[in-house]
Amino acid sequence: MGVTFFGVIAVSFMMLMYALESRGRHFIVLFSLGCALSSTYGFLSGAWPFGVVEAVWTFIALQRWRSTNER
Repeated sequence: MGVTFFGVIAVSFMMLMYALESRGRHFIVLFSLGCALSSTYGFLSGAWPFGVVEAVWTFIALQRWRSTNER
């Protein structure tokens, strides 16, 4: 039950940050945090393919955030 609750919170946070990305670059780094939390949930729940994909999205979002810093 605790892992499921953590997953609901993590995925909901990730989706909200993704929806708010256009409002500022700090939402991009928060989206990457949401991806990392969702990845953790995937591994904790035994859904390792989901965990791997979310880990990849974490790094993609961090790269996107870094590229917005350089502008």
